[in-house]
Amino acid sequence: MAINTDKNSYTVIFAAIMVVVVGSILAFTASSLSGKIKMNEKFEKQQNILYAMGVNDNVDEGSINFIPTDKVEAEFKKYIKEQIVIENGKITPNNEAYLIDLKKQETAAKNGEVRKLPLFIGEKDGVKSYIIPMRGKGLWDAIWGFVAVGEDLKVQGVFFDHKGETPGLGANIKQRYFMDDFKGESILNNGAFVGISVAKGNNDPINERKDDNKVDALAGATITGNGVTAMIKESVKLYQDYLETIAKK
Repeated sequence: MAINTDKNSYTVIFAAIMVVVVGSILAFTASSLSGKIKMNEKFEKQQNILYAMGVNDNVDEGSINFIPTDKVEAEFKKYIKEQIVIENGKITPNNEAYLIDLKKQETAAKNGEVRKLPLFIGEKDGVKSYIIPMRGKGLWDAIWGFVAVGEDLKVQGVFFDHKGETPGLGANIKQRYFMDDFKGESILNNGAFVGISVAKGNNDPINERKDDNKVDALAGATITGNGVTAMIKESVKLYQDYLETIAKK
């Protein structure tokens, strides 16, 4: 009986040790993965900001090619000359403004707290870009992106993404042909900040008119398009005071 008891004791001890070992391995793995996920999220934000201002690896009219992750940090430092955070009109430099979580800031504002508004100032080929981050609601879930404008407040480029829009319909907001339509449009109309509307029945399928604050809607994606319209207008409104100070009349 004593021998069996010893064997049982050893078994219990061994099992306990294995639980600790396996737990440690899982914790280490989770920590490592968490670090990699956060790093990938940083790279992705940098890629998207750069894409909006026209810094990418596109090789033809239909492709979407971001700056590779092994180069994006260097390119981000090269082209993004300044990052700022606006709080109640106060402007503060912040080299990690791109890491600010817009969803958390929306919640903070709803709770009566001061909202932090990140903004990125870039320069490419001697031309300045002011890149505004955006977040809104599509048909099924969140949509987000960046819009880059020049000192004339005309759009230099955009980037859109989504969490759960319908493939082939609302999900097409991240297709090249849709995003390219925004280039050249103004977020101003007779001096008023109006954003850009995704307009059904715009009768401008190849978007030749650049003075109407509109782009042609995506087929079968009215609600997602309305979400993009609202997202741009609401984002522009948040930055209106700042944009008025840099706008060239």
